[in-house]
Amino acid sequence: MSLKPFTYFMPTRVECGNGISEKTGELIKELGVTNVLIVTDKGVRSANLLERIEKSLLAADLNYEIYDEVEANPSAETIHIGTDFLKKHKMEAVLAVGGGSSIDTAKGIATMAVNPGSILDYEGVGKIKIPPIPIIAIPTTAGTGSEATNSTVVTNRKTSFKLGVLSTYLFPNLAILDPSLTLKLPQNITAATGMDALTHAIESYTSKDANPVSKAFAIQAVKMIGKNLTKAYFVGTDIESRENMLVASMLAGVAFSQSRLGNVHAISHTLGGVFNIPHGIANAALLPFVMKFNLRACAEEYKNIAIALGKDVSGLSTIEAAEKAIETVIKMNQSMKIPLNIKDLGVSLEALPKLVEDSMRSGNVFVNPRLTKPSDIQLIIEKAYYGDLEIS
Repeated sequence: MSLKPFTYFMPTRVECGNGISEKTGELIKELGVTNVLIVTDKGVRSANLLERIEKSLLAADLNYEIYDEVEANPSAETIHIGTDFLKKHKMEAVLAVGGGSSIDTAKGIATMAVNPGSILDYEGVGKIKIPPIPIIAIPTTAGTGSEATNSTVVTNRKTSFKLGVLSTYLFPNLAILDPSLTLKLPQNITAATGMDALTHAIESYTSKDANPVSKAFAIQAVKMIGKNLTKAYFVGTDIESRENMLVASMLAGVAFSQSRLGNVHAISHTLGGVFNIPHGIANAALLPFVMKFNLRACAEEYKNIAIALGKDVSGLSTIEAAEKAIETVIKMNQSMKIPLNIKDLGVSLEALPKLVEDSMRSGNVFVNPRLTKPSDIQLIIEKAYYGDLEIS
């Protein structure tokens, strides 16, 4: 069978190593800029994670300002205020230090520094006309992979809708992966972001738009997460598992920037917009239910995922082996105290019509491996609400 046509494009330079954030200044200086806006949140700042980075910027004779107003599920307003801050201080590049929210906010600010209107005007694919100013990303969580993706997700507060902006211009110029910055992560954040990365890898691997390159990145990410997430969670200070999780998160980001995702993300973005549920925990709780829904459409892929997660599937049928993947995801959630339903996350079924409508707006629905109708989205949400995995 011949392959369908595909494109692979990932221009981000990745630098990885324990302590490498101490070289941030000299790495940024190679981009030819002298004034840098650090985009972060108050939690990262209070944890003193900026200290070594700031020293490196000063050592490289770079001027910088700090914008630390990033919130979970960042809004268009936060991006616009940050853009005004950047222009006021005449910054030439953005340096995101933090989780996916900080990186997504930085991408939005870099875009609006040179493009007209509102970030909300650029919802969809390929609408950004002017390349953003340089974007540098230093993730402090191992989850979103946004340091290596072509997208940013923004909340429209007026409509409680999380929208996606996708453009090849949104790939960061430089990603710096320093596992030492993740050593102080609380267990709940380690769990939520790690399962976020696993969701990216699984949805990318099974996407209708997956290609040989994206699938190779995705399945390698699954393997690395299976071997390292629980150790990072239970030990915390193990630098090897922390580094492997950072790399796996990045690989999953590279994968889904080529293939997009699936129903988990279509629904989780909606839950984040309406109920302000953190993205990673919404993904983790939804993942088993969407996998169960998709089972018959991608059993062979789920079998491969079970194997990548370290399961012995010898002697099992393809469907039985595929079910092992779902069982493993459930056990991972249980072991890390992630809710096994979305009711415990604060979801109310009173919002069900809006949840279904907003989920169907997502382009991720159309690359989900199983054909999905609004009634299917409703079924998944209802089953996930009650924790009922009987989905056919």
